[in-house]
Amino acid sequence: MAGGIGSRFWPASRTAKSKQFLDILGTGRTLLQSTFDRFLKICPKENIFILTHTDYINLVKEQLPDITDIQILTEPARKNTAPCIAYAAFKINKINPDANIIVAPSDHIILNEEEFVRITELALDFVAQNDALCTLGIRPTRPDTGYGYIQYFEEESAEGIHKVKTFTEKPIKDVAIQFVKSGDFLWNAGIFIWSAKSILTALEKNLLEVYDAFVEAEPHILTDKEKTAVEEAFITCPSISIDYGIMEKAKNVYTLPSSFGWSDLGTWASLYVEKDKDYFHNAVNGKNVVVYDSTNNIINVPEKKLVVIQGLENFIVVDTDDVLLICNKEEEQRIKEFTHDIKMKKGDKYL
Repeated sequence: MAGGIGSRFWPASRTAKSKQFLDILGTGRTLLQSTFDRFLKICPKENIFILTHTDYINLVKEQLPDITDIQILTEPARKNTAPCIAYAAFKINKINPDANIIVAPSDHIILNEEEFVRITELALDFVAQNDALCTLGIRPTRPDTGYGYIQYFEEESAEGIHKVKTFTEKPIKDVAIQFVKSGDFLWNAGIFIWSAKSILTALEKNLLEVYDAFVEAEPHILTDKEKTAVEEAFITCPSISIDYGIMEKAKNVYTLPSSFGWSDLGTWASLYVEKDKDYFHNAVNGKNVVVYDSTNNIINVPEKKLVVIQGLENFIVVDTDDVLLICNKEEEQRIKEFTHDIKMKKGDKYL
């Protein structure tokens, strides 16, 4: 899935080029390219499909020149994850009704790719043999209130796989602390594994409006009428997440507790956690940054620009060609407020 705007990573992430298309880690590969590389260890390149907004087709082609047009599934409108996943499920089912599917965001990082491959192959084997919707749950390392949580039953249904008891969306801090202490809660990574048959059945049972929209479109998929049919399907679909529309309602949901160095890179603060830091705990992306009397900052600036920072503690500093953001890390949730105000006062030029 590569269609989001990544608004919490403003001003580096913009509507025209959102964070999945950026080398936000400074590795020489964008997040989308790194995700594509990771999945080449699990399946051949022709089996990798990119779900993205129509605005990003050229960016996808530019960054992933090895994929074909049939592998790029475009969303004419952003309506959360359920409609785009339904589109992919119907298309993959038409290509191969015996397919097993992994759904993954393109803007996450995974540090231990060998363990990720092992875990996903376990889950693929399970869904190939069972009518099951499986989600990878991450063993929590802290009581983070920015993630959803999955509670699971203790007994195993298969090797390492447990039936899900409850989902809880972004709890308050005290509740998150109790979840982590209990030992039977996981972070919801938003990585799903299922067969084409199982997800289509789940859509029919739990999200009929979305299912019916793509039943209408299905005869035109893989024809020259696909684009028009999908546009019409999206018009009738509600904006709804796969978590709320399917995973919280279905009775055949399972999870595989995992630890493979995962982060969803949802915010500048989450990037700070993952980045290497200097002696004073500053995470710096930029080759000409000079720092004095400053600690615990994340600094992201153009490589050619000389930047001198003095006396900052616990700040986000992001400089682009036309925007400079200086914001306390503890106030970063206000970035959405900032962009809303900028839109009202300045239009879309800086967004």
